[in-house]
Amino acid sequence: MSLFYPRAIARHLRRPMDIISPHCRNLRPPPPGRHVSGMNSSSKAPASCPTALQNALFDVLPIHSLVEEETVPNYDPTKFFPIHLGAVLRSRYRVVAKLGFGTSSTVWLCRDEKNSKLAALKVCTYDGTTTQESAISHHINSIEADHPGKQRLRVAIDEFYLSHESHKHQCLVFAPLGLTYTHFRNAFPSKRLNKDILKQSLLMILMGLDFLHQAGVVHTDLSPNNILLGAENEDAFIQIETLEHNSPLPRKLLEDRVIYTSHEMPLTYGAPVISDFGAARLGEPGQKHSGDVMPGVYRAPEIIFGMPWDSKIDVWSVGLMIWDLFEGGRLFRAVRDGNLNDEQHLAEMVSLLGPPPKRFLERSIKCRQYWDVDGNWIASTPIPNQTLESRETQLAGEEHAFLITLARKMLCWLPEERSSAGELLEDDFLNS
Repeated sequence: MSLFYPRAIARHLRRPMDIISPHCRNLRPPPPGRHVSGMNSSSKAPASCPTALQNALFDVLPIHSLVEEETVPNYDPTKFFPIHLGAVLRSRYRVVAKLGFGTSSTVWLCRDEKNSKLAALKVCTYDGTTTQESAISHHINSIEADHPGKQRLRVAIDEFYLSHESHKHQCLVFAPLGLTYTHFRNAFPSKRLNKDILKQSLLMILMGLDFLHQAGVVHTDLSPNNILLGAENEDAFIQIETLEHNSPLPRKLLEDRVIYTSHEMPLTYGAPVISDFGAARLGEPGQKHSGDVMPGVYRAPEIIFGMPWDSKIDVWSVGLMIWDLFEGGRLFRAVRDGNLNDEQHLAEMVSLLGPPPKRFLERSIKCRQYWDVDGNWIASTPIPNQTLESRETQLAGEEHAFLITLARKMLCWLPEERSSAGELLEDDFLNS
């Protein structure tokens, strides 16, 4: 596949790719390990596992206390594969520490005994379904293209399955990376990125999206939670490996499994990487798709109305990320009485973007619930008294104007009026 990349990418390649390090050396990284807060260990036990990985003692957590994946909604232990520290999986990956968990997976730091490198292993739950992560990874890995955006995508480097009680669990191996951008943002005293980091981060994210969209992939779930800090080397992860060996974190011992506690991700230095393609869609470049995608407050207008959509929904998400990362809060609340509310969401869109054009209203009969035939707002929710300009509070003068212009290139009612990721690389704010 031949992918084109804009002249702007060549210009940005002359900048150092470790864009974060010059700005973050004074940040205080989180401690490399943590204990579960609010719990008192009931006893100590020797750190035993299938192989003699550890020699130190660890704290045993009370049986009645819910920890880690046990705290996820509708937790079912039979859906989680019982990983043990020290186990060697696929005769290759030795599990050395736990990195995290979610509703559909646990994540582990492993030492690859084939090449002695560290890797992140995602062990998926069994629920009878599979995600797109593997298919998207295979597709991206198969593309030989001289496009640096490919390096801004986190794809699986290996895949295998583990069996437990007649269930198969998908396992995906990745290069280890750092904090999510949500946690990275919160590491700053103001809980906001500074202007220079915002610019460089957006450029790298857009570079990755330009490759992704030309390859026919729509992420659909882009947010600061799915952008990870790059890692220049393994030093931070070696620290975790050593800490777990010398001072193992607490764990809960059950009859059929051990619930380990996760290490905090350290602060690493490197360009951002787009991750988590579990909900991505694969097709031809520019192809229209259907279906309900995107997280609630990040939904583009065409998603709210069930219209066909394409890669421009990812561009909409990048526009919203500016507020999450730089302005100290979400651009849209979209909530009424504690629940996501479409009418509130749309009223906020009108206040910030102006009324939708007639061409948009003609694309779904649902629009008649909120606008009359002339495009006037008829819903009961009042339009908030705000503008996009009033919601940008961190900059002044020309830079304020440049940032608003950038946002308006991404936040448009009509998807076809949004700039592409490649076009946005030439934006004045990002290059000022």
